[in-house]
Amino acid sequence: MLEREMEYKVYGHKGKPVLVFPTSNGRFFQYEDFGMPDTLSGFIDAGKIQIWTVDGIDDETFFTNSWDRLAAIKRHEQYFNYINDELLPSILETGKRNNGGHDQQLLLTGCSMGAYHAANFFFRYPWMVDSVIALSGLYSTDYFFGDYKPTEIYLNSPLDYLPNTQDVYLLDRYRKARLIFCCGRGAHEDEMLHDTELLRIALQKKDIPAWVDVWGTDVNHDWDWWKRQIVYFLEKIL
Repeated sequence: MLEREMEYKVYGHKGKPVLVFPTSNGRFFQYEDFGMPDTLSGFIDAGKIQIWTVDGIDDETFFTNSWDRLAAIKRHEQYFNYINDELLPSILETGKRNNGGHDQQLLLTGCSMGAYHAANFFFRYPWMVDSVIALSGLYSTDYFFGDYKPTEIYLNSPLDYLPNTQDVYLLDRYRKARLIFCCGRGAHEDEMLHDTELLRIALQKKDIPAWVDVWGTDVNHDWDWWKRQIVYFLEKIL
């Protein structure tokens, strides 16, 4: 599918399976490098969550130096197909085995670019996912590709495709999921705050319940705040 080996890390022994997407150009070990598993150790050790941190290929897609943006987004589609067709079934099989044979649904999360991937993946492929916690994300491809939106790019731009979604099954899945989108008002959050507010409007217009939580002017685009946010939201929903 991607024609290369993909790596990931696993933390925990049982609990709700959580898939973490990295920030822009991040690798599968990034979450650990920034101390997130330690921050979440209470949930992990108690068997409330089991975390998979997936590798990213943003350097080949959204942040490529190539002029061929269509080829870049097609490579991204291959990445999503890897997640959907290979990684997620394996995660759910492990989650079922580790949770007494009970079927599991995924929680997707990520910070910054990871929040975009988590949200976009859920809206594209919601059938194995029932929860999203997206922190400081962009939800349009405008930042990466401008107003160039052939079908392949349009279908990866939630702020463009969500308002036009009519599929009854998809809308039902969206409405039954626990959706959390959070952003601060502090340094380096302006573009993310803009997209988060637009996403709030798009979801409201589709009658899709979501917790859109905007934090204060001291809340910056950085890991210290994302640590506080992920703990805060997990405590509310687990």
